[in-house]
Amino acid sequence: MKFRFLTRIDRYLIAKFLGTYFFSIVLIITIAVVFDYNENVDRFTTNHAPLSAIITQYYLNFIPYYVSLFSALFVFLSVIFFTSKLAEGSEFIAMISAGLSFRRLMRPYMISSALIACMSFYLGSEVIPKGSVKRLAFENQYKHKNKNKTYADNVQLQVDTGVIAFMGHFNGLTRTGVQFNLDKFENKKLISHLTARVAVYDTLSDVRYKWVLKDVTIRDMRGMREQITNYTSIDSIIMMEPQDFLFTRNQQETMTNRELREYIEKQRLRGSANLKVFEVEYYKRFASPFAAFILSTIGMALSSRKRKGGMGMALGIGIALSAAYILLQTVSATFSIQADLHPALAAWTPNILFFFIAWYLYTKAPR
Repeated sequence: MKFRFLTRIDRYLIAKFLGTYFFSIVLIITIAVVFDYNENVDRFTTNHAPLSAIITQYYLNFIPYYVSLFSALFVFLSVIFFTSKLAEGSEFIAMISAGLSFRRLMRPYMISSALIACMSFYLGSEVIPKGSVKRLAFENQYKHKNKNKTYADNVQLQVDTGVIAFMGHFNGLTRTGVQFNLDKFENKKLISHLTARVAVYDTLSDVRYKWVLKDVTIRDMRGMREQITNYTSIDSIIMMEPQDFLFTRNQQETMTNRELREYIEKQRLRGSANLKVFEVEYYKRFASPFAAFILSTIGMALSSRKRKGGMGMALGIGIALSAAYILLQTVSATFSIQADLHPALAAWTPNILFFFIAWYLYTKAPR
């Protein structure tokens, strides 16, 4: 079915844009997979990685990850390439001579950018996090041989309003902690102090947050009086899980948007100080798709003019700008983590700066 608001020229430019975009993705990702396999084949062989795991766990999740990572570059190169070809063939001159303004010609570019932005957002928020769980697990086992930290010492966190938990040592493999304390406060006054020699997370329970506490002593403070109760073992619902004690490498990449938001809210309630990397990742997932609009505008403005030298100059400027954009994304994220900069500002800074570059080039583009 043809949309009425799309003319033949719109459909022609959209097909050129998306066709070149997906062709460049297939071409570059294929080359990247070949180079990556050649670089890591010795590690895969040495660590006895199964061929099925290499394909399904690693490369099937490797591809969408790097497609999303370099989507801005693919957009830019696609626009530069096919727009320069149109300009070289005087097709832009014919369109403008037929009464189409430069602003009107931007419409199919923006429609294509919107489709790419939606795809990038869905990949980054749902597909890639789920795939990253398998990809990172494969890398830890067969590629880097990195062992995720399976224990934690002296962890304190707020599990509920006025409820502070402390774990002297926690073993992630057995889901067992020792020297467990649970303090309850009301109006900044301690009203209950629980100590347990061992705390075990019940993985077989149908109820979430269920812990089995052993050798328990509970001290209830009631004004000037204190009541002490001892138990051999009790079951308790405590709003914490084993993953709250252990932080793995690139953990933020394995969470969907909903999981990432819930994790940030939960850890903020608990007073965790290591949230910047998670907050930057969350805001970056909303900011990154807008690069398609900005970089496609820059690409069209640079390559719509017919030049004797062909697309060489526009392509050189385009690659430099897209590389600068990707570099600025990394630098701003790192700076936000290291310095006291709001994560949302760090995530949107590249878009803000390059928006003004796009606007300037748009105003200078041939009419």
